[in-house]
Amino acid sequence: MFKTSTKLLFFFFLINGSLIAISANSWLGAWIGLEINLLSFIPLMTDNNNLMSSEAALKYFLTQALASALLLFSIIIFMLLNSLYKNLEFYNNFTMLMISSSLLLKNGAAPFHFWLPGVMEGLTWLNGLILMTWQKIAPLMLISYCFINNFIIIIIIFSILLGSLGGLNQTSLRKILAFSSINHLGWMLAAMLCKNNLWELYFIFYCLLNFLIVNLFNIFKLFHINQVFSISFNPLIKFSLFTSLLSLGGLPPFLGFMPKWLVIQSLTMNNFLFLMIVMVCLTLITLYFYIRICYSAFLLTYSKTNWNMFFNLNNLTNWILIISLNISIFGLIFMNFFYFIY
Repeated sequence: MFKTSTKLLFFFFLINGSLIAISANSWLGAWIGLEINLLSFIPLMTDNNNLMSSEAALKYFLTQALASALLLFSIIIFMLLNSLYKNLEFYNNFTMLMISSSLLLKNGAAPFHFWLPGVMEGLTWLNGLILMTWQKIAPLMLISYCFINNFIIIIIIFSILLGSLGGLNQTSLRKILAFSSINHLGWMLAAMLCKNNLWELYFIFYCLLNFLIVNLFNIFKLFHINQVFSISFNPLIKFSLFTSLLSLGGLPPFLGFMPKWLVIQSLTMNNFLFLMIVMVCLTLITLYFYIRICYSAFLLTYSKTNWNMFFNLNNLTNWILIISLNISIFGLIFMNFFYFIY
């Protein structure tokens, strides 16, 4: 990814932009941070070996520019209304609604998700990982500052519904992870409803599982489901890959179930029972398309070819990856074991 020092410099500004947006003490400062982050990510997206990267970069830029313009407009209106009028709650709620909408568009939450699958399809795995993880931090943090319950509940249901149904007819692994990202975004917003920092814990678990899965996809150059069916590599790695996918889907007893478990408990305690039931039922659809990949690759079309791609177990990096994968698979079991001991 960092083939030149220029790319490394842009990556540094990318991180800096998010940190500026998070730590800003005004909406204008947050907007500046988001702009630095956006303009730093565009050069990182371009790749000479990937013909679709320029198209993806243009789509991303146009969508983010629209969201930034809406955000800046909303901030100006908000500041003007606050200086002219003091107790106009309706206008304040309206401007907060506009600010939230622009930030949700930046994040790719449904129904503002139209750009995310197309952009993901044109990126390399490492750029896609940045888009699904780091690029969500600043908008999510800013959304937590201007939270409107009724509006966010609608967004949660839309995100989980469209994130689940959108991945059903996909053959591209990048698009499947994009729709999975939309689904998980709904769970993070639901964690915000409980008025605590639970969404940050959920986000950490989501980043860990995404990092492990994307790394394996990148190592074996997997981009479509039929590639998963046709290749035959080390059974240990194959098992780790698919159980990590199920962990990302939130299937117990894997580690990915833990953040969902905490969100379900928190929603129940805060009397969001109907929302919780809808979320759990719709998330089962995402588990379906993960299980479809795993079942087909393990049982239906398993074949040994002459061009086997074996994982080099003599490499320290690969061993670290295997250990991390096993943490994601068996982490919940060990955490419960230690809980009962202490």
